[in-house]
Amino acid sequence: MRKEPTGIGSRFAARFALAMGLALLGSARAADLPIFDAHLHYSHDALEIVPTQDALALLRKAGVRRGMVSSSNDEGTQRLYAAAPELILPELRPYRTRSDLSTWVRDEGVAAYVEERLKKYKYVAIGEFHLYGADADLPVPRRMVQLAKQYRILLHAHSDADAVERLFRQDPEARILWAHAGFEQPERVRELLRKHKNLWCDLAFRTDHGAGGKPPPEWREAFLEFPDRFMVGTDTYVAERWHYVPEHAAWSRAWLATLPPDVAERIAYRNGEAMIAATIARRDGQ
Repeated sequence: MRKEPTGIGSRFAARFALAMGLALLGSARAADLPIFDAHLHYSHDALEIVPTQDALALLRKAGVRRGMVSSSNDEGTQRLYAAAPELILPELRPYRTRSDLSTWVRDEGVAAYVEERLKKYKYVAIGEFHLYGADADLPVPRRMVQLAKQYRILLHAHSDADAVERLFRQDPEARILWAHAGFEQPERVRELLRKHKNLWCDLAFRTDHGAGGKPPPEWREAFLEFPDRFMVGTDTYVAERWHYVPEHAAWSRAWLATLPPDVAERIAYRNGEAMIAATIARRDGQ
């Protein structure tokens, strides 16, 4: 009787079982990942529609460990922070009302408003603000760069690549969180990340990086090349999107589960926590 080579079948089975076990373990871990949400707003309309405790309950239901919040105006951010300082990371948006979005770059009153708020409260960033191309070189945006440098905090820029480059020319040591990764293609994002060591990207309000439940090859390559520079975000730019926070967190965990576990953990929460820990240490002179 012909015999199979000793041990080959059993070794294959053991390796297969180990691989399957590791895959299942990785999926289970991803399903339980805490989330650092790098892009939240709690503006005046949200204050009226989603009470503060309800907003916090949605974050906790989603498994959000920390959330970066900016608002138009700052009242919503301060209200959330006062209710849950262990959860909320305040950012200062240079918008007194939502209408400032399209005019702030030429409004000297915005600079005065930001300066007054920075003297009164502590923040981790100036932003999220909308800024494109050559507008970055106008006096008011330049003042934002100067203030971020003075207070040693981040700039959270909803900007095209050109504006990001201009911000770094003004302050090569600036620390910038690039909202939505600029809605740029992954190769362009990688170009800027290679060039600027103090640039991070939130992936808020875009789905191309997790389409079909997993990152397409070009995004996967970006995540593997820069595992320490990306983070997720919901972007609650209208009040109704607060109710989407748990769903977005679940969706994020699903595509993160297809990445190596250490990369998934970094993007889910470790990158954000490391970025903020360094920012707070710089801000507070530690």
